[in-house]
Amino acid sequence: MKKIGSYLVIFSVCVLAGCSKPAPDLLTSPDKQLHVKVFVTKQSALAYSIDRAAQPVILESDLGLQLTAADFTQGVAIESQSPVAPVTDEYSMRVGKKSKIAYSANEQTFVIENAQQQKLQVTFRVSNDGVAFRYAVTDPVIAQKQFVKETTGFHFAPTAKAWLQPMSVAQTGWSNTNPSYEEHYQMDIPVGTPSTLGAGWAFPGLFNTNNNWVLVSETGMDGSWHASRLSHESANGAYTVAPPQAPEVFTNGGLLASGTDKLISPWRILAIGDLPTIMQSTLGTDLAIPAITLKNDFIKPGHASWSWAILKDDFTTFDVQKKFIDYAADMHWDYTLIDADWDKKIGYEKLKELVDYAAQKNIGILVWFNSSGDWNQTPYSPKSELLTREQRAAVFTRLRDIGVKGLKIDFFAGDGQSMIAYYVDILKDAAEFNLSVNFHGATLPRGWQRTYPNLMTMESIKGFEFTTFSQADQDPVAKHVAMALFARNVFDPMDFTPMAFGDIPNIKRVTENSFELAESVLMISGIQHFAEIPEGMATVPDYVKDFLRELPREWDDVKFIDGYPGKYLVLARRADEAWYIAGINAEAESKTLTLDLSFAGDQKGVLIGSGETERSFVQQEINSKTSQTITLRPNAGFVVVLK
Repeated sequence: MKKIGSYLVIFSVCVLAGCSKPAPDLLTSPDKQLHVKVFVTKQSALAYSIDRAAQPVILESDLGLQLTAADFTQGVAIESQSPVAPVTDEYSMRVGKKSKIAYSANEQTFVIENAQQQKLQVTFRVSNDGVAFRYAVTDPVIAQKQFVKETTGFHFAPTAKAWLQPMSVAQTGWSNTNPSYEEHYQMDIPVGTPSTLGAGWAFPGLFNTNNNWVLVSETGMDGSWHASRLSHESANGAYTVAPPQAPEVFTNGGLLASGTDKLISPWRILAIGDLPTIMQSTLGTDLAIPAITLKNDFIKPGHASWSWAILKDDFTTFDVQKKFIDYAADMHWDYTLIDADWDKKIGYEKLKELVDYAAQKNIGILVWFNSSGDWNQTPYSPKSELLTREQRAAVFTRLRDIGVKGLKIDFFAGDGQSMIAYYVDILKDAAEFNLSVNFHGATLPRGWQRTYPNLMTMESIKGFEFTTFSQADQDPVAKHVAMALFARNVFDPMDFTPMAFGDIPNIKRVTENSFELAESVLMISGIQHFAEIPEGMATVPDYVKDFLRELPREWDDVKFIDGYPGKYLVLARRADEAWYIAGINAEAESKTLTLDLSFAGDQKGVLIGSGETERSFVQQEINSKTSQTITLRPNAGFVVVLK
């Protein structure tokens, strides 16, 4: 009775005197526009919500992690929370939309405790362009930290719309090579629409709610965690983070995240704002793991010639590759990529001849490898030569000694933890041997280009090659490109392998040559592998060739000018003092755009656009002081250079 009475007295005094605990700091962005609330629901589950400019963006959404030896999905409390603290970072990028990046955010960590008094940390960072959060399990009481599931969600208002790429079902497709992030986007669909293939939706996912755009993805993968995707079902607009499918593993490897001393998830990132904010955001690298220490004198972004895109398997021969080296030299490019089965059709001895010949012309040679062990049925070689550290050391030593500059590695199995670790191991080992890397048939980069500067690019998209296989993939290519630029290519480099001016065998090309040229500026890829062959390049005017000869390999800044996902886009990219502006129209009707180019200062330049026919060009002089009115036909584009 005494204790109860004392409690009542203290409670009464506190109520009368107002001696409750001070309100916790609000977690906001530096500009105070974004506001994150983290709380425990009436059902004793952890949750969060996000507002922007007092408008709801992410409604009450679950947070939570379940391990084999600990459950933080229910019956939890916030044991403590740190003060809100500023976080800043400055870093440089060779591959990306900006060369020098400054990141500023406010950070707060919440310590979550379950009924067994086990602890989970959840850290949030809020910058002016978005929100990021991640889980960390460091509690020594939890000896084996084996992931079971997470309840992480992104709940949108029922009126919101989504632009999403379906995940494909593992072990389907040609030679069991799915998933490889190679599906067409579903555009402007109601949130809550089930994924078309039943396997969820790929990151990044784009949403529009209350006039705010949200691009959802993840970054900061160190090989200990599996890659995730959005759930197949999202009732009432509540999307949850889903794990990979069972077959998506390295041979006999693990599927889900695990650790002993610690288990730290990737950062889940949400770029939030208007379309310029989304398109100019660098969250994908801001939250990535900083760069490993390496000799970076071999890091050389550039442009490459490549025979396989249009000519296919039969032309991976010594004489044809020598011709493509000459082609690259004539175009003042940097590389020639020699594709699959070169080991059988050319061989190491002749490869050395090509490398030496190319070196005389200042062209680097890149070679193709098949990543796979027994996880698919792909026939191409060299195959199964990169599976162990010992194998990689032997192969990489031989390639380095020959003078090869990098590898294109194809046909991975998906997103399981052991497969993610395989990517990371390859990147680390390749860096040790001064080799650049391009992953194909692969997962999303998720910021690896910052952590491993030798990662030049990754496919992870239904790229140009598919438009050469069937008319069904060629017909929607303009909309597909105009969509991928608003999602897949916003944070990470994308090896779409763009640009064809001539004919594609057995295919009626639907894009105008001006659209194809614009792709060279719009698409970010550390090495841009151009699909066009010498015969097609010979059909364009010299001023187009000169544009491609002088096209920068690295970009210093980006500016979104106009556009809408899947419909049209105009972007400006800066290299030193020069601005390159490009636009495309993917709609069925002509589109007239009025462009204010005054941001470039007082500069003169040229505009290259469509001529009278789909395959022709026209060039005109312009200056940045005068607004430019441009009318684009369907599937047409333009480029501008201001210097």
